[in-house]
Amino acid sequence: MNLVVVDYNAGNLTSVVKALASLGVDALVTSDPDVVLRADKIMLPGVGHFAATSFLNEEGLTDAMRERIEKGTPFLGICVGMQWLFTGSQEAPTVPGYGAFPGECERFFGPEFGRTLKCPHVGWNSIHFNRQIPLTEGIAEGAFMYYTHSYRAPVINETVAVTEYGGDFSAIVARDNIMGVQFHPEKSAAPGQRLLQNFVRL
Repeated sequence: MNLVVVDYNAGNLTSVVKALASLGVDALVTSDPDVVLRADKIMLPGVGHFAATSFLNEEGLTDAMRERIEKGTPFLGICVGMQWLFTGSQEAPTVPGYGAFPGECERFFGPEFGRTLKCPHVGWNSIHFNRQIPLTEGIAEGAFMYYTHSYRAPVINETVAVTEYGGDFSAIVARDNIMGVQFHPEKSAAPGQRLLQNFVRL
């Protein structure tokens, strides 16, 4: 199996690669579109500013990932990688997202919440399922996952699970072979490890 972790200079990928290695997966970290085009599975992690995703368009990685996704290759976006699956983010209004899911990611605090939240949202919080999919098999309702983010994805029809922080936001989204998680499974102990294991088995 050729599992590719896409590197777009958006954070340290070491913890993701180590978590996959613990599952017996020798992931290939790359910024080369030609390598992505040969992937059996694709993972797009990321931390930091949404503007970093502009690298994906500039280097031809978006087109390469789109080609593989359209051929049914399992894809998992993590944190900023999940937010990129939406149309965009208020964090970088001029940088488009992939657009697999409708809606824009918004900052946590604001008048729509009626109060000011501590931002970023950092630490452990529980997920609550709208439905189960193969990616979430064996993960209990209310399982705690580790978060660190300032922007949240909206709840949409494709939302698999939500987390509450000043209102519900999408914790997991999925449609067919395209999946995203806002939390960091590589830092989320046993439930996160189970999710990565499920992805590897898809």
